[in-house]
Amino acid sequence: MAKYSEEFKIKLVTEYLNGNLGYKSLAKKYNMPSQTPIQDWIRAYKTKGIEGLKRRKIKEAYSVPFKMDTIQFMVETGASFQETAEQFRLNNPSLIQLDETLMNKG
Repeated sequence: MAKYSEEFKIKLVTEYLNGNLGYKSLAKKYNMPSQTPIQDWIRAYKTKGIEGLKRRKIKEAYSVPFKMDTIQFMVETGASFQETAEQFRLNNPSLIQLDETLMNKG
């Protein structure tokens, strides 16, 4: 079971985007141990909208060419992991970090 419901995520994202509270204040208000999930939800919402906040039932698989395109984009443009994730509509920059780590081992 998911730790936080989709409704809760939407509530906090909406409150952050429409209110005067920052990540840290929202985390404190809702007794969350860290502000990191809120930051991740905001990023996911900005990248994919409401769909970015939904729990996936099936793990998405990305093709090798897609993965190579993301890495090539970073190398050619100097984009950060976050910028690359946004460019390729990925809601989690760590997907790219993992790929780069694996490539560097070869």
